[in-house]
Amino acid sequence: MSETIYSEASFGKCPFFTAQKIFSGKWSVLIVHLLCEGPKRFGQLHRSLETITQTTLAKQLHELEDYGIISRKVFAEIPPRTEYALTEMGEEFRPILDQIELWGNKYIDNMKKTRK
Repeated sequence: MSETIYSEASFGKCPFFTAQKIFSGKWSVLIVHLLCEGPKRFGQLHRSLETITQTTLAKQLHELEDYGIISRKVFAEIPPRTEYALTEMGEEFRPILDQIELWGNKYIDNMKKTRK
């Protein structure tokens, strides 16, 4: 049995490594989940993720944008307005989020049962 070795060279070749790299940020899955509801402004995302710092949120948004999961639209207004939304590839993650929710709820139920 050969051992699989994962490295940065696995990005774009191995689906598991690629997905892990794209969603490796602590907040990335939650950000995508929030954007499933529709486009959001930076402040809306920041308020929904109470404990995230503005710097971390900006970094996570930038990374997700670089990976093509979200898009950023700047409106030419005063004051400037920026909205973040899922791209077509980001929308493709929606069924995975649904499965994460199902699994998470089962896990939470199991935790409640085993703690009694």
